[in-house]
Amino acid sequence: MLPEAFLQRMERTLGAEYPAFLESLERPRAVALRLNPLKGEPPHLPFVVQPVPWEPNGFYYDPESRPGLSPYHEAGVYYLQEASAMSAVALLDPQPGERICDLCAAPGGKTTQIAGRMLGEGFLLCNEINPKRAKILSRNIERMGVANAMVTNEHPERLSEKYPGFFDRVLVDAPCSGEGMFRKEEAAVTDWSEETVQMCARRQREILQSAVKLLKSGGRLVYSTCTFAPEENELCVEQFLQEHPEFVREPVIAPWFTPAGVGAFRLLPHKLLGEGHFVAVLRKTVGENADVPVLGGEKLPKVWTEFAKELDIQLPPGKAIRFGQSLFWTPEEMPDIRGIKVLRPGLELGEEKKDRFEPAHALALWLRSAARTADFSADSQQIRDYLNGQVVSSQLRGWTLIRVENYSIGWGKGDRKVLKNHYPKGLRR
Repeated sequence: MLPEAFLQRMERTLGAEYPAFLESLERPRAVALRLNPLKGEPPHLPFVVQPVPWEPNGFYYDPESRPGLSPYHEAGVYYLQEASAMSAVALLDPQPGERICDLCAAPGGKTTQIAGRMLGEGFLLCNEINPKRAKILSRNIERMGVANAMVTNEHPERLSEKYPGFFDRVLVDAPCSGEGMFRKEEAAVTDWSEETVQMCARRQREILQSAVKLLKSGGRLVYSTCTFAPEENELCVEQFLQEHPEFVREPVIAPWFTPAGVGAFRLLPHKLLGEGHFVAVLRKTVGENADVPVLGGEKLPKVWTEFAKELDIQLPPGKAIRFGQSLFWTPEEMPDIRGIKVLRPGLELGEEKKDRFEPAHALALWLRSAARTADFSADSQQIRDYLNGQVVSSQLRGWTLIRVENYSIGWGKGDRKVLKNHYPKGLRR
């Protein structure tokens, strides 16, 4: 049962389309996934049925296939993402080499979509204020093989103070009342109230104030929610524009969505295969771009260079830093991180342990190949054993990149009899 106040408002908003809207909520949900271009050419996926029109890497799939259980999922070959949720990044239009901020990034669907469009070039800051959700975000960044992203657990205002005018594009996928998810999540229905809508609208306006400072002059700001409430959508954008005359609506073409003013769109479940969503595209016309200090790097240690030479690993342009116990490889444009709560400053390479190097799981997922690999088919007993944490028979010796049909999934260490399993214990099935 949907809230009566919500239904009355939707009837006023949609008019003659209201019966079609109600009918759409009774239909089974369309489920989708997004292929990861950072993993190279995708495999043949027989359960994929048709493309998502607004995302080149997006596809609807047969819900009976359960692709989340496949080794391909663990290898980061695709990300299970609701189709309408792909719309915000499609309109953000990130480009390789840019500086981009995803201000409310967990669990990571839109962040990894941005990373796929950046193709490993440039700098991506993905932030989540909730510590538990920030850890989930960090794990998804790792699984999808993203090397040029920093994961932070900060209040947006703190980031805006630290990095004013630093970013070419900023995405604010704001926490909302979740009306667009009523068909997907029962909790969205039970938690809804008119007071929640007003509370979310206040919080969204606060987050947008931080986005203002982060964006450089000429930069693009995309604001999105998964709700239908005008207070959180059109009215929120209108108030923002009144308070910030340096921003204008950005005319964009999006024929798949319902226009909601210049540069703004509603995604309605009776008009497309997806849940409810709202997206607005804004441009910052003037502003001061601060000179943000760039993080200094350090020399890579000998144990790494020996390890990398043995396995023929070539790192992209960037710089090394030590973070906690680990060695990380960060983008060249990585800004100073002092005073910021950082969970992951880039690609984790691994740890120095006396006279040897122990590679990180993240490095394996980033690599496409190495001088020493062990390849198994997706339906093989060997890959099932590996994901369960068991050893795998092999005549190889030393660190070996485990792959499922050419897609890296983790490390093993061989002694010419078996590959000792180095798949993280927390991920084992």
